[in-house]
Amino acid sequence: MNTKAPQEATVRELCVSREDLGLPPEKLPRHIAIIMDGNGRWAAQRGLPRIEGHRRGVRVVEEVVRACVRWGIPYLTLYCLSSENWKRPPSELSALMELLGQFMVESRRHILQQRIRLRILGRREGIPEHVLREMDKTVSLSANNDGLSLSLAINYGGRAELVDAVRAIVHKAIAGHIREEDITDEVIASHLYTSGLPDPDLLIRTAGEMRVSNFLLWQISYAELWVTSDFWPDFSELHLREAICDYARRTRRFGGL
Repeated sequence: MNTKAPQEATVRELCVSREDLGLPPEKLPRHIAIIMDGNGRWAAQRGLPRIEGHRRGVRVVEEVVRACVRWGIPYLTLYCLSSENWKRPPSELSALMELLGQFMVESRRHILQQRIRLRILGRREGIPEHVLREMDKTVSLSANNDGLSLSLAINYGGRAELVDAVRAIVHKAIAGHIREEDITDEVIASHLYTSGLPDPDLLIRTAGEMRVSNFLLWQISYAELWVTSDFWPDFSELHLREAICDYARRTRRFGGL
């Protein structure tokens, strides 16, 4: 039974049926963040190696990026590899690193053609040198692009990000470059990996998990949440449309009335 109000249903149907979403620009999220979960489980359900789920997940990333470019979404952040993922079997981690390096090479032409600006969020420790070189090359070549700002969270942890920010601020304080009374929300934000980016408006999570998994802990304070039970390899442009449509119907109060 459809329990949505008629007006809400009409808005959603228009949104998902139009090429351009059919929404005014002010209703679109400026920054979408996605926790891409369920690659391994998707593969296991099909009797495939876990890496096949990750390969399929890369194709979904490409589809989502194309949709965001087409719809004029300014910022997209994807949670690719958490700092906790290093606990996985070495064989899977090695395959993931190779897949990451391959993505950096193969997606470079598309990134430059679409004027996408690539950023990497996270610590560099543990990532193979040849992968770091490809990451750095794509980041450098796309640095002056003025299209979608695409951030990939790789070896990322929200707590680690806050620790690194505190360390940087303390270092400046010891050197006499900043006073205690000068430390504000804005100062802390400027020392995060996401410095210069607006906070996410919409946080999407796949695989039905109801947690944020140490992702953008500072930045998602007022993000709207949207969860689907589908695994990331089954995520599609339609899911993204539905998430954006639901976001457009919500009222964001930021603690006010």
